[in-house]
Parts: sequence; structure tokens; C-alpha cells
Amino acid sequence: MSTPDSGTDPAGPAAPLLQVENLTVRYGLATAVRDLSLTLDRGEALALLGVNGSGKSTLARALSGLVPAAQGTIIFDGQDITRWQPHRVRRAGLIYLPEGRGIFPDLTVTENLRLASGLISNRKERAAAVEHGLELFPALKARAKNHAAMLSGGEQQMLSLARALTVTPKLIIADEMSLGLAPKMVDTVFEALELMRNHDATIILIEQFAERALKFAGQCALLQRGRLSWHGSSQTATEEVIAGYLGAGSSLTPTTTPPPPRQPTPTRSSQ
Repeated sequence: MSTPDSGTDPAGPAAPLLQVENLTVRYGLATAVRDLSLTLDRGEALALLGVNGSGKSTLARALSGLVPAAQGTIIFDGQDITRWQPHRVRRAGLIYLPEGRGIFPDLTVTENLRLASGLISNRKERAAAVEHGLELFPALKARAKNHAAMLSGGEQQMLSLARALTVTPKLIIADEMSLGLAPKMVDTVFEALELMRNHDATIILIEQFAERALKFAGQCALLQRGRLSWHGSSQTATEEVIAGYLGAGSSLTPTTTPPPPRQPTPTRSSQ
């Protein structure tokens, strides 16, 4: 498989994979992320937690080039990607998996993978990347000719992950991938994320199930009103720390029952 272009001046093996320095992101006059600095080493998994509106998804979109930074810098794999367009960021190996699957429901599983492998220039390597995605997820291989709209919610998330793996990602940002899934399907999503980590991917996990996210990730960062409120080892992110930044009385486990799985829509995804 082809490795994404990392530029002409790749970082040395000891350098952090991601360095965010004094990042600020605004929507008009509203500041969504404010003066945020964060470092992530290669091979790490980071649980990014915070209440709705704390800036988690905005940070993810800024890192992937989907929204511009008002100030600050984003260094990825030794390169300043702050002003890069999304397609160039993806080609460099930073893959954003947004809330809402990020697939094309009116295309087959195989067609979804072929489309995702379009960044690979060599035809044989593109075909090998598609086959690799199917081999990693046997449930998808069995339904390779089915339209994505006919898959279950968990299978659609597997397809989203398989699409990311076609380009050998260095960093995956998974944004609320368990949202709306039944508990068994949540297990499937985390098993798929573990598989990606075993393939040397660094992961930023934005997740509603804080306890599950902390067990998965070695590092934890808490956002509050767009600011980084706490950052450290997941083992030290105690109930008191979580309650202090997610609100008094908060728990590591969601207090409400997750909503039922979403019904797939027949419309084409915008991604």
C-alpha cells in the first residue's frame, strides 16, 4: 500500500506527530477555540472530552483543514499545515472521521472504498488498498456489493474506518463514532479503532462514553468553552477531574440511554 505524502522535510522519529500552538478558531465574532496548545506523540491515543459546545468538533475540523485558524499554528509530521486545504491534509495522512458516518449511502461498499483510495496514484496500489480494507473487516467483505445505505449503523461506521485505512493514516480523528449506536455496535466501533491503532495509527477520540474513551486512550484532554482545561494521563483523569470540567454531578458513564440507531438515508453524503 502507498504511504501518504509527508512532504520533503519529514520529522525525525523522536519528534511529536502533532503540535498545536496557541490555536484560535472563530465563527464570525464567536470564538469556538481559544489559545489552545496541545502535543501528541506518534502512536498515542488521546481522548478529547467536553460538554456539547466546548469546541471539540471545531478543533477536529481545524486540524483537518475544514475551518480556518484565526491565529496559531498546527504542525503535523514536521510540517506547518495551518493553511493547508483539506485534501492536502488528508493526503499527508491526517484523516477526520466526522460525526454522521462520512460515507456515500448510494454507493456500494466497494465503491466507497475505491473513492477513498483515489488519493493513491498507482492503480495497482489503489486496488490493493480496497482489498486491504475488505480483509480487515470481514463483515464488510461479505457485503461488498451492497449499497452502504443497507448496512447497519455499526457496519456503516466500520465502512467509515475502512475508508480511512485505504490511505494508511498517520493520525485519525474519530468524532462521536458511537453516537446513536446500540451497545453491541459500540463494541464493534471500539474493536475497529483498536485494529487501527494496531496498524500504527495515532488516534484522537471524541466520544460521548467518557469511561470507554479513557480505557481506550492513554492520554486525556478536557475542553471547556474552547479552552484546554486539563491534559494528562487517562489514569489520572478521576471522577473528580471529570466532574470538575464536565459539570458537578457528572459521571464517566452517560446517565441517559443512548438514542436508537439512526435509519440510513438514501441521499449522497457531502464528504
